[in-house]
Amino acid sequence: MTRPSSYKSTGGLLRIVRAFGYSLQGLGAAWRHEAAFRQETLLAAILIPLGLWLGNTAIERLLLAGVLVLVLVVELLNSAIEALADAISTEHHPLLGRAKDVGSAAVLLVLILTGAVWIAVLAPRWWPS
Repeated sequence: MTRPSSYKSTGGLLRIVRAFGYSLQGLGAAWRHEAAFRQETLLAAILIPLGLWLGNTAIERLLLAGVLVLVLVVELLNSAIEALADAISTEHHPLLGRAKDVGSAAVLLVLILTGAVWIAVLAPRWWPS
């Protein structure tokens, strides 16, 4: 039988409160140290209310706002990968470089998806078929 890790919490309400605090610390760190996260957050702060206003149905509103939240989520994961890679070594290593490039590619793909969703939802209103 394996022993539980001393680094893992045991659960309960205190764990939830601590996890929430760690999440806020992560958001703060991303805001302080990641220019891309700041830019995407500011863009989301403008576009999410716009998407909620432009969406005609709950599904459209969810799609328009949800993909913007997804951009932030993927950017946070990319930033975590980059920070971890830099903590391991700041010297060039092909696998660390690949990890950073793959994280960046994930952000690119979600940005393309975001543009496609916004076009798919909004374009038919201005260019009916």
